[in-house]
Amino acid sequence: MIDDIEYNTEREHLIIPEYGRHLQKMVNYAKTLPTKEERNKVAKSIINVMGNLQPHLRDVPDFQHKLWDQLFIIADFELDADSPYPTTTKEELLEKPEPLKYPQNFPKYRFYGNNIKTMIDVANTWEEGDLKEALIYTIANHMKKCFLNWNKDTVEDYVIYKHLYELSGGKIDLKESEEDLSDATSLMRNKKKYSNNNTSKKSHHKKSNTNRNRKRY
Repeated sequence: MIDDIEYNTEREHLIIPEYGRHLQKMVNYAKTLPTKEERNKVAKSIINVMGNLQPHLRDVPDFQHKLWDQLFIIADFELDADSPYPTTTKEELLEKPEPLKYPQNFPKYRFYGNNIKTMIDVANTWEEGDLKEALIYTIANHMKKCFLNWNKDTVEDYVIYKHLYELSGGKIDLKESEEDLSDATSLMRNKKKYSNNNTSKKSHHKKSNTNRNRKRY
């Protein structure tokens, strides 16, 4: 009896482990049948078993097609049976997908982010007027906030205007503007308020845990 024991290390590799070893043995048995009629009959029975093992996929479109594809994958594409759907070949399955192209953006001022450049490009397409002017100053204030987040506590407005001029390709020039941007204190106020809220929440949570763990007599 000990001689009949099978160890996993000695067993055949499971191609789709979710279906288990018994189903893979059924597929191997179907491959050995002499006539196509018998193989087709057993293949349909195996498909029914696979469907019962994956009930959560019954509402998925092309559910039966997926099962037939998986059947041929388990059989290592060596099962000569008729599928009601177009069959996938082994070559198609092993074919490598084309490399996914990622947008390569190398901004000069990375602390502003790519969205700022997109906003500037949009502003360049707008007609001159109060709406465009309001958008430009909104962008400039946001640039100042980004600068303060990643660099230092203060920055002169002319530095932001200079960067805006460069990023807009010379189309937005505020260097002679008499209007000031928002001061650093007001721009960073929301950030500090958010940080204080997080700190108070953490301390409250820690205090609650301390009270919860206290012994009751």
